[in-house]
Amino acid sequence: MKTLIMLTLILIHTTLGAQPHTIIIEDSLGQHTFQQIPQRVIALNWAVTENLIELDVTPLAMSDVDGYKTWVRQPTLPADLIDVGTRDAPNLELISQLKPDLIIAGGMQRNLLAKLRPIAPVLLFDGFNKDHNNYQAAQHIFLQKAKLFDKQALAEQKLATKHARITELKNQLATHFNHQLPKVTTIRFNNTALAWVFGDNAMPQYALEQLGITPAMPLPATQWGLMQKRITELSVIDNGIVLYFEPFAQRDKLFATPLWQAMPFVRQQRFAAIPATWTYGGPMSVLYLAEAMAEQLLTMTP
Repeated sequence: MKTLIMLTLILIHTTLGAQPHTIIIEDSLGQHTFQQIPQRVIALNWAVTENLIELDVTPLAMSDVDGYKTWVRQPTLPADLIDVGTRDAPNLELISQLKPDLIIAGGMQRNLLAKLRPIAPVLLFDGFNKDHNNYQAAQHIFLQKAKLFDKQALAEQKLATKHARITELKNQLATHFNHQLPKVTTIRFNNTALAWVFGDNAMPQYALEQLGITPAMPLPATQWGLMQKRITELSVIDNGIVLYFEPFAQRDKLFATPLWQAMPFVRQQRFAAIPATWTYGGPMSVLYLAEAMAEQLLTMTP
């Protein structure tokens, strides 16, 4: 009788242990339940791709591989990722043929949900919004993905490493500038007449804030944290540093003009290029932004 009871208890324990583990994930549309970790994942957004790679999750496919290599660069893409087309108009037929068990999209693909959902479950992370803190949202999204792929410990380790590294850079900058940090504004050139200027709620601005730096051209919060300005409007930055993100194909044409040469920050040699670093990514992009900007700032005369 005791043997029968023991066998019954073992059977019950084994059966219960075999039950799938429910994972509840919150995206921009609400809560989603998964019974197992997805294995065939397609990323339709560069920030999604970045987050997955940081979490040691290799997607089956992604949007615009060449664009990522040009504008994002870090972290490095694994070899042989399948390219499913552009971010705004991915190849739905190819996506269907790949038989994913999960598609992860961003705000740019919101209008594609009706077409994506018949192919596979979809998570949508729309991290940029004027009404919330974009950095905090990016960190929450990063941790939700970590939860889905059982990478919480790695995610926390990455965030701790990021914090320690930025603190180290902050101390280096404070020493370099004799504890009188300059004001800094970051931009992306649109063309020779217009530039996107990063302000409140922008990832470059959050990186600068964590380095202890305030903006040379303060701007209010927007959805993406940037505002378009005429090149001539940059002349108000007469006592600060301007950093611009590459690539900019028309740089030689603009920088040779008398207008550009007359800019206060150009005449004072307080202007520098930042190698391509993604300004609309996740929390680890903030680390790469901080490192890239600090590297240039440490070469400037206090």
